[in-house]
Amino acid sequence: EMIPETIDKVRIIREYANEKGLHALNIEVDGGINENNAHLAIGAGANVIVAGSAIFGSKTPSKVIKKIREAEQI
Repeated sequence: EMIPETIDKVRIIREYANEKGLHALNIEVDGGINENNAHLAIGAGANVIVAGSAIFGSKTPSKVIKKIREAEQI
């Protein structure tokens, strides 16, 4: 499961990176990410999402991928 405190950490890291001019810094989130919570990590500043179980454990992986990609647009 995703650890909710991770979102705050991502936000802090992204703010720090932006303050230092490191706009291209990749921030990756892995662990419990799925189509229902990816928007939280993306909204906090993550730009690399690992959703292995959500995709490979799904009967419709292409739909999961589509929903996660749509979260990037929010």
